[in-house]
Amino acid sequence: MRWAHAPSGRRTGASGRVGVLSWARRHGWFVALFAVAAALRATAMLGYRPALWFPDSYTYIVTVMRPRPDLVRPAGYSMFVKLLEPFHSFAVVAATQHLLGLGVGALVYWIAARSAPRWIAVLAAAPVLLDAYQIQLEHLLVSDVLFMALVVAATVLAMRAEPPAVAIGLLLAAASLTRTVGLPLVALVAAWLLLRRHRRKALAMLAAAVLPVVAYGAWFYATYHRVGIIGADGAFLYARTMAFADCARMRPPADLAVLCDARPPGRRPPSQDYVWSADSPLVKLPGITFTAANDGLARRFALLAIRSQPLDYAGATLSELARTFTWDRPVYPDAEVYAAYEFPDRAPPPPVRYPAQVGADFARQYERGDITTAVAEPYAGWLRAYQDLARLPGTLLLAVLLVPPALTVLTAVRRRYGRRAGAPATGGAWLLPWAVAWALLVIPPAVAQFDYRYVLPAVPLACLAAALSSQPASMLKDVHVFIPGDVRV
Repeated sequence: MRWAHAPSGRRTGASGRVGVLSWARRHGWFVALFAVAAALRATAMLGYRPALWFPDSYTYIVTVMRPRPDLVRPAGYSMFVKLLEPFHSFAVVAATQHLLGLGVGALVYWIAARSAPRWIAVLAAAPVLLDAYQIQLEHLLVSDVLFMALVVAATVLAMRAEPPAVAIGLLLAAASLTRTVGLPLVALVAAWLLLRRHRRKALAMLAAAVLPVVAYGAWFYATYHRVGIIGADGAFLYARTMAFADCARMRPPADLAVLCDARPPGRRPPSQDYVWSADSPLVKLPGITFTAANDGLARRFALLAIRSQPLDYAGATLSELARTFTWDRPVYPDAEVYAAYEFPDRAPPPPVRYPAQVGADFARQYERGDITTAVAEPYAGWLRAYQDLARLPGTLLLAVLLVPPALTVLTAVRRRYGRRAGAPATGGAWLLPWAVAWALLVIPPAVAQFDYRYVLPAVPLACLAAALSSQPASMLKDVHVFIPGDVRV
């Protein structure tokens, strides 16, 4: 019997190898792209050991080592890092984030290639796989790569003909507890499911998304006796409105007037300074910035500013959003934050602020050793040179976002005037990733401020939407998505 089974096993193994080689030949451009992307991430691992640090990183590590809700950031990313604690290595954390980035690129290609020509699918996957700032973000100890992976996975599952509601809800809950910008996406995906007449699935998805968030909120309440999952939303909204708030027009009551800034809007600092700078009227208030009293005061001021100056608020939001779509990458909001998104030429200095120093002490416990970033040449130099060349300019991102509606309108016009009589309309598969991408871009400038790293999670979804819109509905194959007219393919 052993000999009888052996030839069959060899044939099976040979068949499997032939199948893999055949797949690789069919998808040769993507295989090459993926290999280059993996090599770039390996270079990052060699050039910057064990990882790169951002000011927020130390706060996350405090929550890892002393689990309790943070007032500013939910604990989802900290729990992700906690899962990797047995390795006692931030290099493992960075490597895992690089794998998530590669996985998102592969997922974009896989979905796009089922409905569009492979060359279009390769182009759709290229930005997340090759953008130097994406690779640098994956090497930073921050939450954005994990958030991106969770949102992309949830979006792709929601596009299926029979969407797994519970899985989608849990992914969106995890995303919301990683970055609070994920919360509005729950409503957006629920609306998509209702549009597709999946009423029961929409309810199941909402339940699966809301219950973990409520549970986290209970933990937050038990810790701080405050309702919510963070205690800083009022402060950040206040910072947003300080780009335009005019107390002469608002006429705030005495308790809110202490938050006014007499300087004209054109001479005020970036929004983040109103949360962190010692000169901020909010920071000058008694107690820490994020006490319930201070955050509540900031929220009231912000809402009054929005009600009093709605057009100014809209203008400030659009002005901040416009930073997303510039061709160049100007320094913003300040040189320190801007530099944190560049591959450095020397080891960053240790933190100087007390909270970050506490986080650094906990980080050494996690690592069981030194956490200083070692810059190893020539690998680090290669990445710095690569970063000078390889990025997706914001103007091209805007062009990508305009592709789906433009193609849809063009197809409708051609059908209307008989230039493509009988041709099927462009499929609606692109609508959900396109809407989620826009939400990820618009929400931060509307409630806080623009930040370069907030843009990157929207890129794979924007590119996926453009790829899916490139083919008419009849060309979609094996992609379980919704098409207008209740046709599923």
